[in-house]
Amino acid sequence: MSHALHWQKSTFSDGGEGNTCVELAATPTTLHLRESDNPGTELTTSTAPLTHLIRGLKSGLFRT
Repeated sequence: MSHALHWQKSTFSDGGEGNTCVELAATPTTLHLRESDNPGTELTTSTAPLTHLIRGLKSGLFRT
């Protein structure tokens, strides 16, 4: 059975005019991410890899 996702705007979104935000939705096993200006393209992951990425970004591990 498929359920509609409940998309929420990220608190880190631009907040400006137009569709310039990241939206998140969750199911029991999957996190869904998309840009509001391109809702047809969706990334999915579980919590562990996303947590690792966020911790690495916050620590400065991933620098450009």
